[in-house]
Amino acid sequence: MLKQIFLLLIFCLGIQTYSQELGFTIPDYKAIEKEINDKNSKFFYPKLMERLTKNDTLLSHEEYRHLYLGYVFQPKYNAFWKSPDEQKLNELFGKEKLENADYDEIIKLINHSLSEFPFDLKQLNYLSYIYHLKGDETSSKITSFRFHSIMNVILSSGDGKKCETGFHVLLVEHEYVLLNVFEIESKGQSLVDNCDYLSFEKGAYNVDGIYFNIEKMLENERKAIR
Repeated sequence: MLKQIFLLLIFCLGIQTYSQELGFTIPDYKAIEKEINDKNSKFFYPKLMERLTKNDTLLSHEEYRHLYLGYVFQPKYNAFWKSPDEQKLNELFGKEKLENADYDEIIKLINHSLSEFPFDLKQLNYLSYIYHLKGDETSSKITSFRFHSIMNVILSSGDGKKCETGFHVLLVEHEYVLLNVFEIESKGQSLVDNCDYLSFEKGAYNVDGIYFNIEKMLENERKAIR
């Protein structure tokens, strides 16, 4: 079942902007923090989060950029977050065949998970597919829109060619979601300055590896152990 979900994801992404050449802008976290804390700004975080929670499909790329990257300044941010419903979801996805009752339970569990962490890319991917299986194409497209919008933020935050221009992510898990999207297999992981470097099999791809900027994850970890 999980394999089917990732295959659908890759198919869906084929019609999205990932196939295009995207420019990138390295995040200015000081500017983002200032904007999301300004009540008069269109990027004021509580208002943006309210719109996200209501599945507002009119949220722009810049608004998603402030939502995703600005989450590092929120008290709930945990760089090592795990879904409280992961075990139950894995049991359901482990079934050979899902019934209608399973769809409803999965939707309930994932939405609970997303209420805790609204940028859980893996669960958003699953949720979009489950809505599709249930025949609720409207909800599937809305969920897919959030997934794609978050992915666009990550892909527009760097080019991954060196640490200085690494892709910015909230969780290590997001690194592997990106690799799954492009059907890339990592052969190793190492810490290089403030970056995760995922290396590939030599000669398998156009590059030998990708850098992910985890500066804010490391800051969050240091705060947690104080």
